[in-house]
Amino acid sequence: MNRAWEPVIGIECHVELKTATKMFCGCRNEFGGEPNTKTCPVCLGMPGALPVPNAKAIEQIVRTGLAFGAEIPAFSKFDRKNYFYPDMPKDYQISQYDMPLTVGGIVKYWLEDGTMKQCRLTRIHLEEDTGKSTHAGSGDGRIAGSSYSLLDFNRAGVPLMECVSEPELHSARDAVAYLESLRRTLLALEVSDVKMEEGSLRCDANVSVRVAGTTELGTKSEIKNMNSFRSVERAIASEIARQIEVLDSGGRVVQETRGWDELHGVTHPMRSKEEAHDYRYFPDPDLVPLAIARNDVERWKEKLPTLPCERFERYTGEYGLSVNAAAQLIDNIPLARYFDEVVARSENPQQSSNFVLGELSRLANETGVAVGDSNVTVEHLAELVALVQSKRINSKIAKELLARMWEGGGSPNAIVEREGLAQTSDPSAVERFVDEVLAANAAVVADYKAGKTNVLGFLVGQVMKASRGKADPALANELVKKKLSS
Repeated sequence: MNRAWEPVIGIECHVELKTATKMFCGCRNEFGGEPNTKTCPVCLGMPGALPVPNAKAIEQIVRTGLAFGAEIPAFSKFDRKNYFYPDMPKDYQISQYDMPLTVGGIVKYWLEDGTMKQCRLTRIHLEEDTGKSTHAGSGDGRIAGSSYSLLDFNRAGVPLMECVSEPELHSARDAVAYLESLRRTLLALEVSDVKMEEGSLRCDANVSVRVAGTTELGTKSEIKNMNSFRSVERAIASEIARQIEVLDSGGRVVQETRGWDELHGVTHPMRSKEEAHDYRYFPDPDLVPLAIARNDVERWKEKLPTLPCERFERYTGEYGLSVNAAAQLIDNIPLARYFDEVVARSENPQQSSNFVLGELSRLANETGVAVGDSNVTVEHLAELVALVQSKRINSKIAKELLARMWEGGGSPNAIVEREGLAQTSDPSAVERFVDEVLAANAAVVADYKAGKTNVLGFLVGQVMKASRGKADPALANELVKKKLSS
């Protein structure tokens, strides 16, 4: 009988930072461009070239650590991580080992059903990125009958953040939700554009399985070459299934690095997994230790923006929004800020979200103008929410007003007063419209009394039309039914 297994997953996430220049030199930190045009003796590892740390990158790492509640040690240092890769000009990477810039911290994340979870961080440290290799085979006419590699060092030396999680994730879906939360937070902090398609967000997954109910970790495999969150989910699920199959058949999982084959949906062996001692870490003699000033840390902490999980807990818990509505807002930071300002004035989150995610987002998509850049100011949308809440106007009039506000119509209060668009809630006034409609539609009234109750909507619609949309819809519906039943 097969045993029950529990997956255990840890994520190593590499994030290119959004700085003007590279980590240790003055070369531009920009994606793309002609190969090897954004290089200098420092990022090419020329003899005698000395690195100078990028202060902005250090600040961004510390701010990220603070956002996740990490400890910021008073001292940190850079180390040399030694290994041979053809796209590393120096044959070592400037990284951090035993004294990283941040230690610990927690990444909170949510699942599709709104369940909140968390995963601890081991550390977030700062290093430099490698260059880029392009491998080509024979037959393209450039070098007949051979294969070759092209090296582009434009990316070499770009500041790279590595976020290392504890092995506390237990499903492929959890791993993706964790990464989504990490990505949202880095966007909110404006430390990276986190574009997987450009390589500014890359992640490796350490996957193992153990007998359910036990605490000892199994032998792990590290999965690489995942270029989307969908790939991450598929690769982890595939590797979990592979390891369980190996163990159930009496085999042994080997610690190794495995690549992800997107086409065939399987992982495959690449090389044996390196350990820390294989890299022969030692302090970089060209870089002095870093002393992180406490007043800088406090200043950066005070200026942290509203974080995605803070918004999610407020939107779903305090405001009662759905998980999907909350995620829509959170994934559009300018729209979330706009929404927050509207709610602060209107004190009606539900109606505010209906307008922001509904009609306003539709108009924004159609015109290509962001909601926050449109003619609909926060103050005017809060006015519109108040008009609907007080039942001075109905939803139909509100929709018409929004279209006019988008075109520059200004205050909805002013439009309503100027054009007499306020909703009619006086029973006697609405009753007159009802009587007119029933008298003009005797055949439909007869159908209703004969059992065709689905015509009720038509009659109420005629009342709204007769009142030019100003009748209270609920009152109109109530009076039509009352009259038809009498």
